[in-house]
Amino acid sequence: MEVVVLGAGVIGLSTAYYLHAAGHQVSVIERHTQTAMETSYANGGQLSYSYVSPLAGPGVLEKIPGWLCSSHAPMQFRPAWDLDQWRWCLAFVRACTRQQNAQSTQQLLQLSFLSRGLMHQLVRDEPALRFDYVRSGKLVLHRDATAYHAALELLALQKTLGCEQQALDVDACLKLEPALKGIAAQLAGGIFTASEETGDCYRFCLGLEHLLRRRGVEFQCGTQVDALRDCGTGLVEISCGARTLRPQQIVIALGCASTALLKPLGIRLPVYPLRGYSLTLATTPASIAPAVSITDSARKVVYARLGDNLRVAGMADLGTASAEHNQTRLMSLQREAQRVFPDAGDYSAAAHWTGLRPATPQGKPILGPTRYRNLWLNVGQGALGFTLATGSARLLSDWISGKPGAIDRTLFCLPH
Repeated sequence: MEVVVLGAGVIGLSTAYYLHAAGHQVSVIERHTQTAMETSYANGGQLSYSYVSPLAGPGVLEKIPGWLCSSHAPMQFRPAWDLDQWRWCLAFVRACTRQQNAQSTQQLLQLSFLSRGLMHQLVRDEPALRFDYVRSGKLVLHRDATAYHAALELLALQKTLGCEQQALDVDACLKLEPALKGIAAQLAGGIFTASEETGDCYRFCLGLEHLLRRRGVEFQCGTQVDALRDCGTGLVEISCGARTLRPQQIVIALGCASTALLKPLGIRLPVYPLRGYSLTLATTPASIAPAVSITDSARKVVYARLGDNLRVAGMADLGTASAEHNQTRLMSLQREAQRVFPDAGDYSAAAHWTGLRPATPQGKPILGPTRYRNLWLNVGQGALGFTLATGSARLLSDWISGKPGAIDRTLFCLPH
């Protein structure tokens, strides 16, 4: 079949890869002149397969007043006169139950473990794909004894869900990652997951684009999709300037931009942008920077070594659809990184980035068909886009191809 994928971030490119591998004639349309220029450009770099619990959960709502008041809070909420925002917030509040969080986490783990296996296969099958991929392991740090003991209680549950993790006291944390020595007195302990990985999402995207172009996939970069139009026959066509495209199948992988494009068709996506931040710091042989992937649980900041760089990412802002830099937030992130790893490199030369994560209230992506026979969705991965990309793409590719899914893909359909 002829399939057009809208969006050339990590979700769209992964979808194009598996559709092409399934024998379809694939083309990719991207509004930027280059691929992966938005959310996929400088994300946290963690392939975090065992840590997919949604943001919505018990205990979150009581933190919202602090998020409203502090410019340095891990998450900020700026209320706006936006019906979509309030509809999303209401659904988020309803998802903040222990039962809903546990159910969503179990479903996301199925998808993330599928993604992990597919990533391993992809790395084996495509040796030309170079993206600073390392099976680095991940250490989640806890600064508070209460939080650390709560994490210990989760170990048994995580094990039943297929996660292999171990608890480390402060000395064991330092032995695993000596670069943490400067904040040893602030730590209560950590949880280490050896199976976690890191990689440069942008380089991954560029590598997939190169592979796909060589194999005959057409890329139409610098092409703006103006609208999707109902043909009146249960099908949709694409309007691009003076051109009208009528492919056999269309996949929407436009992240946050998907919502406005689909609304005229009567498709309301529960996707809203969470603005995130990162900085990329060049390291040298003299740098004291972590080799293990680090998550600072209290500060909600992640650290990932990507070749000769250290990627630092964190924070989330709800209430803005703009990816413009917020210098106050970026400098807050930079100061936090300097406190933890002061000798990692020259922070004054760090590259700053801001991006919009397409989030759903329950933290689950939306995959699968719509009411239109030729229109499919692969959106809403939030901060887990890189982690869930291969599994999401393969599930959707198999669905379009009429093949059975590796897991129950109806778990991720557009809610009615």
